[in-house]
Amino acid sequence: MRMVEVKNDAAAAATAGSSFERVARMASGNAVVVFSVSSCCMCHVVKRLLLGLGVGPTVYELDHLDKAGSREIQAVLEHLLAATGGGGCSSTSTVPSATAVAVPAVFVGGKLLGGVEKVMSCHINGSLVPLLKQAGALWL
Repeated sequence: MRMVEVKNDAAAAATAGSSFERVARMASGNAVVVFSVSSCCMCHVVKRLLLGLGVGPTVYELDHLDKAGSREIQAVLEHLLAATGGGGCSSTSTVPSATAVAVPAVFVGGKLLGGVEKVMSCHINGSLVPLLKQAGALWL
């Protein structure tokens, strides 16, 4: 399972600076962090899966943030998801262009796991629960 640690993405940090640092701080603020858009059905699926497993993720709804901050975060997430092969869904058809981004973006233990495809494949192959336990999101 390939995960990207946001904190050590030096090349990207050089180009975006504080935006990458902001996402890194947000992503490491809890064992599981989900960047989402409230109207995205795949974001809903990921959040429901995590809640059903007993995980209480921190959720950042990008469409509820200020436009400037949301755009910066989206640019960072798009870069990171592209670097890991994505797994998010492009929400351009149901979300205003200001919040169009590959979402959801799921971080576990401060590291990018991926989008909906990666989360679901980890769940199906049985590697998601051990990963969540290792990050301290599950105890049983």
